[in-house]
Amino acid sequence: MSGSGAPIRRLFVQPILGKTIGPAQREKRANHRAPSPFLTQSGKYFDEENEAPVKAKRSKADHAGEEVVYHPVKLSRNDLYRPPTAEELNQLKEAESLFHCSLLKMQMEELLKEVALSERRKRQIDSFIQTVTKLIQTVPDSPEVEVSDLSWLSGAVKVPFLLVPKTTKGKFHMAPPSSIDLIGSYPLGTCTKPNVMVDLAVTIPNDVLHPKDVLNQRYPRKRALYLAGLAQHLTSSSDIGTMQYSCLHGNRLRPVLLLTPPGKDSSSFTLRVHACPAPGFFKPSRFHPQRNNIRTEWYTGLQTSHSEPPTPHYNSSVLGDLLPRAHLQFLSAVSSQCSAFTDGVALLKVWLRQRELDQGTGCFNGFLASMLLAYLLITHRISNSMTAYQLLRNTLNFLASTDLTVNGISLAKDPDSTAFHDAFQVVFVDPSGHLNMCADITACTYKQLQHEASLSMQFWDNPTVDGFQCLLMTPKPMIRTSDHVFHSSVSFPLSCKKLNLLSELMDHSGDYIHTALPFILSLLQQGLSQRIHLLTHSLSPDPKWSVESEAPKHKAQPPLSFGLLLRTELSSSVLERGPPADSPMAAEFRQLWGPRSELRRFQDGDITEAVLWDGESICQKRLVPKQIITHLLQLHADIPESCVRYVGAMVDDVIKTGSEVSGTGEEESLVVVQSYDDLSRKLWRLEGLPLTITAVQGAHPALRYTQVFSPRPLKLEYSFFDREKTSRSLVPKEGKPCPVYITPITIICHMEGSGKWPHDRLAIQHIRAAFHIQLGELLRKHHSYTCRPCPTHLDVWKDGLVFRIQVAYHREPQVLRESLTAEGLLVVRDNDEAQALEMATIHKPLLTSTLHGLQQQHPCFGAACRLAKRWLSAQLFSDDITEDTADLLVASLFLQPAPFTAPSSPQVAFLRFLHLLSSFDWRNNPLIVNLNNQLTEIKNESLKVLENQLIDGSQKQDVRVILRPPLDAYDVVIHLNPKQVPLLDQAVDPPAITFSRGVMSGSVAQPGGPLPVIDYNPVSLYLGELREAFGDLALFFCDPCGGTVITVLWKPKAFIPTPFKTSQVSARSVEVTGDEAKTVPNVEAILEDFRIMGKGLVKSVEARTEKWSF
Repeated sequence: MSGSGAPIRRLFVQPILGKTIGPAQREKRANHRAPSPFLTQSGKYFDEENEAPVKAKRSKADHAGEEVVYHPVKLSRNDLYRPPTAEELNQLKEAESLFHCSLLKMQMEELLKEVALSERRKRQIDSFIQTVTKLIQTVPDSPEVEVSDLSWLSGAVKVPFLLVPKTTKGKFHMAPPSSIDLIGSYPLGTCTKPNVMVDLAVTIPNDVLHPKDVLNQRYPRKRALYLAGLAQHLTSSSDIGTMQYSCLHGNRLRPVLLLTPPGKDSSSFTLRVHACPAPGFFKPSRFHPQRNNIRTEWYTGLQTSHSEPPTPHYNSSVLGDLLPRAHLQFLSAVSSQCSAFTDGVALLKVWLRQRELDQGTGCFNGFLASMLLAYLLITHRISNSMTAYQLLRNTLNFLASTDLTVNGISLAKDPDSTAFHDAFQVVFVDPSGHLNMCADITACTYKQLQHEASLSMQFWDNPTVDGFQCLLMTPKPMIRTSDHVFHSSVSFPLSCKKLNLLSELMDHSGDYIHTALPFILSLLQQGLSQRIHLLTHSLSPDPKWSVESEAPKHKAQPPLSFGLLLRTELSSSVLERGPPADSPMAAEFRQLWGPRSELRRFQDGDITEAVLWDGESICQKRLVPKQIITHLLQLHADIPESCVRYVGAMVDDVIKTGSEVSGTGEEESLVVVQSYDDLSRKLWRLEGLPLTITAVQGAHPALRYTQVFSPRPLKLEYSFFDREKTSRSLVPKEGKPCPVYITPITIICHMEGSGKWPHDRLAIQHIRAAFHIQLGELLRKHHSYTCRPCPTHLDVWKDGLVFRIQVAYHREPQVLRESLTAEGLLVVRDNDEAQALEMATIHKPLLTSTLHGLQQQHPCFGAACRLAKRWLSAQLFSDDITEDTADLLVASLFLQPAPFTAPSSPQVAFLRFLHLLSSFDWRNNPLIVNLNNQLTEIKNESLKVLENQLIDGSQKQDVRVILRPPLDAYDVVIHLNPKQVPLLDQAVDPPAITFSRGVMSGSVAQPGGPLPVIDYNPVSLYLGELREAFGDLALFFCDPCGGTVITVLWKPKAFIPTPFKTSQVSARSVEVTGDEAKTVPNVEAILEDFRIMGKGLVKSVEARTEKWSF
C-alpha cells in the first residue's frame, strides 16, 4: 500500500431489514443509489462515495407525520424454496471449505470494498492526470548548459539531488517530454486506499541524454535536473495544490515529484511524477551486477591502480527507470488471466502494511507483492481460478517456506543467479533477466517477512483465534512486536571507515547509513547468535521536502531502530562459551569478542575461550543482549555506547525495589516461594492432628510472582513498638510514623473429609477455629514459630514473613447453600457467602498454581503482571480491576499472543496489555466493567505517550509519566500525611525524605520473638470507612502502592433533591420550598467529616470542582 497513514478500519457486516417507505421516499431511492456504508473502528461509517467518515444516524422519514414500520423482507413461496443457482452453490461450498465461518468470508469482502477506489475518486484522479499532463507537455525549452551549471533554474526551485562529488561531465537542457504514461498500480487496478499514490512516467527526450550518461551519476543528475525543470514550470499553475520532492522507496538516486490537487481534495491522493529515459535507451548489459559504472578516481579524486569494483546497487537504480512500462505490460497480461489478481494483491498489501513492511528504504512494496503473485501464477504454484483469499494464503505459505536469501527466484529464463547472489542479499529477478527487484532489501528484512508469513500460517486455521482480526486488522509496530528495541543515533560515517567500505559507499552514492547497515546487521547476528529468534530493523521513511529546499543530507534521516525477538531460554545467559583453546575457531572467536574473550576452565575439565557478561539479578541478566550489542558496535563499528539508546527495559524502573542489587522483584518472590515451600513441607509432616492434611495450596499473588512489590523478609526494631500485655504482640507506638506494612501471605490448608465433620455451618466454623489453635501449637512446639490463631485463620511469623493459614473443608460451601424451610424441606440455594468461600478456598488456589506454572514457562510473566497492576493502581483503577482479573488479562497475552509471538520481556508485554485495553470491544464483549469510559481514555493516552518515549530519543525520558494519574477529573482530593502511609516507598514518585518504620537492616533473626503488626494499613482502613459511610454519594479512589491522595468523584444522581425522610437525613441538609421539604447532600459537612474521620492521617481536603467548593 502506497504512502503512510492510519491503519485499516475494523469492519462489521450490518443486517439488512425491510422497511415500509412512503411514495416520496420510493421516488427518491429510485433516482439515487445509496452508497454502501461500512462501520469503522471508531464507531463511524465510512461512506464509499463521499469517502469521509460521518457519524451514524438513524434514518428519518421525509415527512414528520409519516409512520415508519420495520419488518422482515417477505419472499414469495417460489422465491423461498427456489433451488440455489450454480453461483450460489459455489459460494456456499467455498465458504464451507475455505473459511471457518461465513462471517470471515464477508469480512474479507467488506475489507476489499473499503480499500478499493470509488468511481468518484477515480474521476478525480483522471481529471487531475489530464490537467498535469497538459501542463507538462508545455514545458519550455532551455539553452544547453553544463550539468553543473544551474543558472537556468530560478532561485526558488532547487535540484532534488545531493551533488557529491560536486561536478560531473555532460550537457543538459530542458525540453518537453517525448511521452507521458501512467505506470504502477493505478492502471493495473491494484491501487488501494487509504493513501492513494498514482505514478506518472515522464519520458526524458533522447537528445537530453547521452548513452554514456550511465557513468559517474550523470544520468541520475540529469534526471533530477529534469524534475527541477518540471517543478519550476508547474510552480506558477493554480491547478496544482502542493508540490514536494521525495525519493522512490528512499533511494536518493531516484527522486520523484509529488503533486496534489488544489482545494479540499488535496489529501485524497498524490500524483508521483517519475522522470525516465525512453525504453531501450541504455543497453541493459551495461547494468550487469558485476559491471562498474562509478569510477573511483571521479568519486574520491584520487588515482588508483586497482581494478574498479562492481556497482550493483547503482546499476539496479538506473536500470529500474528503464523497465516500468515493460513491468506494467507483464503484470497486465498476467492479471487478465486471473480474475482475483487485483483483490489478492490488495489483501497482500493490507497484510504488509499492518506489519510496516511496505514502505521505506528496502521495503517489500506493493510492486513486489504484485510480481510475487505473478511469479506464483506463471509457475503454476497457484491457479488462475483461485479466490483472493486463496491467493493470499498460498502467497504467505510460499514466503514462509522459501528463502530468497539462499535460492533466489526469477521471472526470466536462465538468469545469472550466481552473479545476483554474489551482489545482493535477496534475489528476485524481473522478466527481463537483468534487474534484481529486491536489490535494496536486507536479509534481515526478508527473514522478518518470512517470520511474519510463518506466524500468520500458524494461527490462520486456529478456530480459537480471530484470523481476520489478527491477519489483516491488527497493526504490528516494532515497539510492540520485538522484545527489545534499540536505536542508533549516529549516522555510521565512522563505521564505513572502520569497516573499510569505500567501494560499497561509492555503490550507494554516499549513503553511508545503508552502506554500513548490512555489515552491522551481520555483526549483530553473529554476536547474538542463539540468543535471538529474529533481528529486525526499521525501514527509513521516504524523505519529503519542499521544491524550494535543498535535498536533505543523509545524516538528516531519523535514527535507525533495531528489534530483537528473544529466545527466552538463552537470551539472559551471562556466559558465552567459545571453542577450545587449540581449535582453529578460537582465533575467530577472539577476533569477534576482542579483549572480552578469555580462557576459562570449566567443571568438566575443558579449557575454552569464553566471555562473561555482568548480571547479578534477573533484571540485569535480561539486559545481557544490550551489553553484547554495545560492545560489538564499539569494537567493530566505532559506534560509542552513548550513541546507542537501548529501550529493552526502561519501563521496568517503576517496579524496581530499593535493595542493594537492583531488581524487578523476581528474587524477592523466589525467597517468598521458597519459604512457603518449606512451611508447606512442615505442615505435611505434622503429627497429632485428628484429621490428615490433604492439600496445602498458596492463594496469594506473591506465590505466583505477580505481587506488585513482593513481601520482603524483615528484621524488626522492637524499640519502635509497644507490646500488647496479654499476648506480648507488637503494637504501633503513638507519635511514631506508621510501622512497616506486613502483608499476610494466604495459604489454604485442606483437611480430609470425614463423618466427624458436622453438618452445621456454625459447628464447622468452631471446628475450623480448633484446627487453627492446634496447628499453631504444633508449629510452635516443633519449629519454634510465633503463631496467633484466630477463628478465621492462623498467622505464622516465619523467616521475617507472615503466612496466614486458613483451614478449609471441601463440603463447607455446599453446607452454606443448604437450608431448611418451615415445612422441614431441604432447599439448596446459591448465595454470596458460599460463592465467596468457594472462590477463596478452591478457585484462587487453583488460579495461583496455574499462573505459577505459566511463570515457569514464561519467566517474564510475573514482571509483566506487576507492571500492568502498577499502572492500574497508579491510575486509581485497582478497585475496579482486581488483581486476579489483571493477572488473567496479562496471561491471555502469553497464552493467545496472535498475531504476535509470546512476549519475552516485561516491557513488550506491558505495551501489549495497554493495547489490549485500548483495542478490546468493551461495548459488545463482557470482560471488565469500563467505568464511564475513563479507562479507555487514560490507557489510550498512556500507550501513546509511552510508545513515543520509547521510539523518540529526543523526548524527555520519564516513563513514570504514564503512572501519574490526571486529577482534574475528580471533584475532591484528600491529601494524606506521608508519615502515616506505610507503603510510601512504593509510590510512583517516592519522597526524598524517608521515615523509620521499625525495620532494621541485616539478616532475619531466628524463629520466635513477638508477633509483629500484621496487615495494618491506615490508608486502606480509612478508605473502607469512607466507602461505608458515603458510598451512596461518591466514588473513592486511591493508589494502594504508596498513594498519598484519595480522590473523590460525586455520583450525579446523589445530588438530585429527594423528599424529606427522617431515616435519610445523614449528611444531608433540608431545603423547604412552599409546603414541600426536600433534602440534598451537605457538601460542606461531608468534607468536614472527611477530615474528622481521618484525623492524624488526613493532611488537607481540597475541593477541586467549583460546583462543590465552599
